Amino acid sequence: MQELGYLKETPSQTAGPYVHIGLTPDFCDIGGVYAQDLGSAMVNEKTLGERITVTGHIYDGTGAPVRDAVVEIWQADSAGLYNSPSEMRGAADPNFAGWGRCPTSAEDGVYRFETVKPGCVPFKDGRTMAPHISFWIVARGINIGLHTRMYFPEEADANNADPLLARIEHGERIATMIATRDGATYTFEIRLQGEKETVFLDI
Repeated sequence: MQELGYLKETPSQTAGPYVHIGLTPDFCDIGGVYAQDLGSAMVNEKTLGERITVTGHIYDGTGAPVRDAVVEIWQADSAGLYNSPSEMRGAADPNFAGWGRCPTSAEDGVYRFETVKPGCVPFKDGRTMAPHISFWIVARGINIGLHTRMYFPEEADANNADPLLARIEHGERIATMIATRDGATYTFEIRLQGEKETVFLDI
């Protein structure tokens, strides 16, 4: 028997100042890599569901906007189905990407996504989760990407029954995962440290 030489895990490294070059080259004025940055468009004119805008800032521990982050979101379509090969409950909307990627603005640190409100999806034990959008954040100084979720303020009953939110020990911190709403625009402010620090998930 030949002994297998397993590769050791390399140390985590900060995303560095070059995260935008690799993930959003058009944003960095590097043309010709893609027709448009991957993840920049989640919907088209045929996408089903309620159109919404999701926007906000990422704040550091001093309360200053982080202007060099990249944000990705992942979500179900309006029927609660994922655009994924592992989705076994049915066929997701072919006109909905299911994920998006956006750099924060160098001017004011704002991110923005045009998407649809997701439907409910099952938890791993079969219980129903409230509609939500999963966030992944990387930036200079963040060694491992941060995960969190955004929930919808008008879904109070579903949020109260959500199995993931129910596992948060300090209930007052749940508010850091719930957006505010103004018409079809949801604002989700993410705080990396300090007062009202957003709840991040270890997944």
